Amino acid sequence: MSKAAFSPLFSGLVGPSAQTGHARGVKSTRKKPDRSLIVALSITAVVVMVSLIVVFSRGTPELRDPSTPEGVVQRYAAAVISGDEAVARTYLTEAAGEQCNQFENVATDNIRVTLLSTTERADSADVKVLIVTSYEGGPFGNSEDESEEVFDLVRADVTWTIVRAPYQLTVCTGR
Repeated sequence: MSKAAFSPLFSGLVGPSAQTGHARGVKSTRKKPDRSLIVALSITAVVVMVSLIVVFSRGTPELRDPSTPEGVVQRYAAAVISGDEAVARTYLTEAAGEQCNQFENVATDNIRVTLLSTTERADSADVKVLIVTSYEGGPFGNSEDESEEVFDLVRADVTWTIVRAPYQLTVCTGR
């Protein structure tokens, strides 16, 4: 017999099991991965991937019907935020542009507008929105200012136009 067969480490083992150090009936000291850990890690990976897909596929919000007060406000706000005052003015009554002479246009960088509610009547409507403005820097880091504001609209025939817009999204027609 070979010396390995009589080694104290492998005492009593002969044959293929002597080479691996395992005998029948002797449990391995090497543990198999816990199935619950594998399942938990797999579920976590799937949740992370789905979350990333949702975040990166959101894109732009769905456009509302342009013949509704919400659609008019959405298009007006988008035009103001993108700096396209000529398009924004098309959604205003003539009086709306004249009322803002006392205001300087507010910077529209980092503004988000969210629809809260709409009250529609026969010839007028109120569209309530949440306007959130983000500011960088400051002694405690970035900050946000949010306020609930209302757009006042009137209907002329079948077209809605804005009579009054919140100051953060005001465009003056006289400029």
